[in-house]
Amino acid sequence: MPVNTIVGLFAKSPIKPLQRHINCVNDCCSKLIPFFEACAEGDWENAATLRQQISELEKEADVLKREIRLKLPRGLFMPVDRTDMLELLTQQDKLANLSKDIAGRVLGRKLQMPSPLYPDFVVYVQRCLDAADQARRVISELDELLETGFKGREVTLVAEMINQLDKIEDDTDNMQIRLRQQLMAIEDQYNPVDVMFLYKILEWVGGIADQAQRVGSRLELMLSRS
Repeated sequence: MPVNTIVGLFAKSPIKPLQRHINCVNDCCSKLIPFFEACAEGDWENAATLRQQISELEKEADVLKREIRLKLPRGLFMPVDRTDMLELLTQQDKLANLSKDIAGRVLGRKLQMPSPLYPDFVVYVQRCLDAADQARRVISELDELLETGFKGREVTLVAEMINQLDKIEDDTDNMQIRLRQQLMAIEDQYNPVDVMFLYKILEWVGGIADQAQRVGSRLELMLSRS
């Protein structure tokens, strides 16, 4: 991204670049649904294309992250600390890294979720992505928080959104437990090494919801200090 564009964004609001970054991160995560669909169909060429798209979005998020770190002014007239803003950025960025790692590992072994588990697995993946999207929605409220000086009704609204993010993450924990139980019931029908990786897929995907919750927790900490 051109430096002038970043400077222009910061001139309008120091929050805008953070929001642009998490939008890019969320786009990266959202590619996992079509990616897993391609894997389930054994369409490895399409899966490779989607994996490349995920990688490119992750790189784009990295570029934005570096620009923000370099250009975020040190003398911000804001009720939040610059260090807190940068830590929030780091937590956001990890979502894109997780998505890239998941796609790379799955494609590398050409792993397919067993067909009896696949319908529930897709619902699970989507719920984890719901958490990432909820994190995006929370960050989208930062402009309003800034305008109100991180006080008043907007703080209550954001706190409720973070609470909803926690509930989504709880859902994914329960869904992962059920999927692990389903896999355990049929694991003797599959290659033991593949089974080991299938358990890891469930864990890796769940990591997206966990990381999204960390984004919310970081913002919650910022609110408590304001």
